[in-house]
Amino acid sequence: METKASLDRGSGHPGFATPGLGIEPDIKGEIIDPTLYRGIIGRLMYLTASRPDIVFATSICARYQSKPKVSHLISVKRILRYLKGTPDTGLWYPKDDNVSFNAYSDSDYGGGKTDAKSTTGGAQFLGERLVSWQCKKQTPVATSTCEAEYVAAASCCSQVLWIQQHMRDYGLNFLTTPIHVDNKAAIAITKNHVYHSRSKHIDIRFHFIRDCYEKKLIDVVKIHTNEQRVDLLTKAFDKNDF
Repeated sequence: METKASLDRGSGHPGFATPGLGIEPDIKGEIIDPTLYRGIIGRLMYLTASRPDIVFATSICARYQSKPKVSHLISVKRILRYLKGTPDTGLWYPKDDNVSFNAYSDSDYGGGKTDAKSTTGGAQFLGERLVSWQCKKQTPVATSTCEAEYVAAASCCSQVLWIQQHMRDYGLNFLTTPIHVDNKAAIAITKNHVYHSRSKHIDIRFHFIRDCYEKKLIDVVKIHTNEQRVDLLTKAFDKNDF
């Protein structure tokens, strides 16, 4: 991959600022070979299966595959240099008796540079072990932070139900799985059906999370923003915060 991207030889950079900090459509920029760019993105997407720390950056860069510019290639190379500088970073699954099941959901409100669409982020943990994660641009254009967070929570709920079904095959029954959300209004919409003024326009398919809450399949728990574990999947950080 390093050769394909014509990456300069030398050491990588463990300090990493996500490309989302500055990547834009760049209308006036110089167009590069789309085949080269898509090839690198494809390889990075493969790596995200074991490197959740590059998921958000890769997903942002992947949005510009139709007409990539030089500036986009520079952002992709930043990811490659980060990977080169952190070869020992990865997921670790030591033996642990703690089999509790927790989930976290978050979103960035209107983070899309071209369409103002928000990004959904979700992560699921068995004990303290990360077993599943999601980073995806939302289909609807959210009209508020509350709506963006609610849509993200519904997406996370879908993944939680899928994991619950698999765990039952192993004799583990995780009812009332907590989904940690850092938005009070989104939690209120989930728990209170009469919260009509903020929810009447939201696509009905996202309201299934209410049914899951009523059936006690999941719970929605308030968490402080500073303790939100999935910020890494929805927001750009500079190298000091990353």
